Amino acid sequence: MIQRERRVYLIEYLKNEENNLKEIDIPTDEEAQKSLLRALMNIRPPRPISKEFITVQNAYLTEEQAKKGVVTLADLSPIQSGIYLWQGDITRLLVDAIVNAANRAMLGCFVPGHGCIDNAIHFAAGIQLRLECSHIMEQQKTAEQVGKAKITKAYNLPCRYVLHTVGPMIHSTVTKRDCELLAGCYSSCLDLAATYNLKSVAFCCISTGEFHFPNEKAAEIAIRTVKEYQQKNQNDLEVVFNVFKDNDYKIYKRLLRAD
Repeated sequence: MIQRERRVYLIEYLKNEENNLKEIDIPTDEEAQKSLLRALMNIRPPRPISKEFITVQNAYLTEEQAKKGVVTLADLSPIQSGIYLWQGDITRLLVDAIVNAANRAMLGCFVPGHGCIDNAIHFAAGIQLRLECSHIMEQQKTAEQVGKAKITKAYNLPCRYVLHTVGPMIHSTVTKRDCELLAGCYSSCLDLAATYNLKSVAFCCISTGEFHFPNEKAAEIAIRTVKEYQQKNQNDLEVVFNVFKDNDYKIYKRLLRAD
């Protein structure tokens, strides 16, 4: 199969799983097809899927990943000892683990084509990631705690693992407890990384998007928690602060240069 044939196959498969989706027309435009495939994968509930689908999906996502390109630590320059700052798509990073800002259901984002990092990571990883998260949550039998973290495989991402953590959601004023919970997200991920003998972790800007934690305060907490961990634990764990927006890049660069 060429890439277009894989894409159409995947769309057809996902459409035919649901009666209310069968009448959707597959567009001829490549970008429109890509958007439709992502949307269908976004809304698919965690249930078993055929080996053939997984094989075709993996081939498709592998080729798409190759087009995006992979970024390694060797491509970056540390801004401080053991700390890197990189602006870009976290799904391109070849590190031991990337951090996903999840919600308490821990199943990924079900909003078609949504711009959140949870959506991007689950799509780039493939259907298997939601299935593994669902298995974890079925065993847990309760929503994920804010400030804690879980680890999964990364599947079609270039990294080895994904660390999923749920940050605090801010409704009005940021409280001391909110700050403690956000710090807990970072320390929980770092502890998990140490448990699995990981040597590099890339953090997104936890809670600053849909959860409305103020960007500056969140960055201060992130940097402080990571640096305290690195000073306390001599395990050579390297950390990438991954940002996507220009404003976050400016904040992290200023705080790390001033530190």
